[in-house]
Amino acid sequence: MFDFEAALTALTDVGLTLLVLAIAVVLIEAVLYLVLVRWRKSRMALPFMLLAPGIIAILVLYGYPLLYEFNLSFTKMNIRNFVEPGLLGLTWEGTILEGTPLAAEEDIFVGLQNYIDVFTMPVLRQTSVYQLFLQTIIWTVVNVFFHVLLGIGLALLLNRKMRGRTFYRALLILPWAIPVVASLQIWRTEFNYEFGAVNQLLGLIGLGPVPWMSDPFWNFVAMILTNIWLGVPFMMVITLGGLQAISSEYYEAAEIDGATARQSFSKITLPLLRPVLIPAILLGTFLTFNNINVPFFINAQQLETSDILVSGVYRAGIQYTRFGFGAAFAFVVFGILLLFTIWYVRQTKVLKGAYAS
Repeated sequence: MFDFEAALTALTDVGLTLLVLAIAVVLIEAVLYLVLVRWRKSRMALPFMLLAPGIIAILVLYGYPLLYEFNLSFTKMNIRNFVEPGLLGLTWEGTILEGTPLAAEEDIFVGLQNYIDVFTMPVLRQTSVYQLFLQTIIWTVVNVFFHVLLGIGLALLLNRKMRGRTFYRALLILPWAIPVVASLQIWRTEFNYEFGAVNQLLGLIGLGPVPWMSDPFWNFVAMILTNIWLGVPFMMVITLGGLQAISSEYYEAAEIDGATARQSFSKITLPLLRPVLIPAILLGTFLTFNNINVPFFINAQQLETSDILVSGVYRAGIQYTRFGFGAAFAFVVFGILLLFTIWYVRQTKVLKGAYAS
């Protein structure tokens, strides 16, 4: 039976919490403004005040959980040791299971052992972090390659004058517009061995059914095909916007000089698309690398040969209830992405224009 009083109490608590946060933000903004005005009467007072809510939101929504997760990574917290870890697991405050056979141990601090275990022991039942890393690299490279290739190709086609161009644009953006969960539920149905549309289409051209959901290789292929379908519209829209920003005068001058279509593409289109494509590829790489939706839905049978790093973190930390180990595993993945970002920024010099005097 619905407990109206409990629901009202919960709503009241939420409302009071939001009110306190709003008052805190206003007070912090006021203090920042007064301090910055008095500090050399800085003209940056207003920008800092306007940025304050965003900074506070980032610290609350990202900073605190990140620090809590980092603290958790030094403990052996799991379903048995389900306690408030305190600082580095050194503070034990009891457990809801206290007094039962599942009561937590008082000392759950393990130091760097979780990080050592990530590199020396299977992170899943049989799979090491190195295998997951290799699968993630293959997954990311193949997906991003086809996202960029097909995205640029479709953008070039849609940038030309053609009948029904608006309809084609809407149709090609559709995979991006449909909610991801709904799309993946449909795709998982289409990969069914007996009744799925994919195997039925293969049968029409004389090919036998493929065990998309049970065979390790074909399940990984099914994941890639699904993610390509989902990711191409994003790259297409970004590229199309970049193409429409290129003045037609460049192509007219190249045509007068006798340049071929291939030369115009390599000497005009690609260089002028570079400022658009580099951030898009970087964002696409992050989104693909951290994409847990596709492995979660398409890898319905939890084949470890189809898992990538982020789905491995989910299984290790949530499904296997190894919270401390999962936190350490997550920070290892974060470190990998951080190193890739630093390398990519240095190689592409994407921030050079921002800091050039």
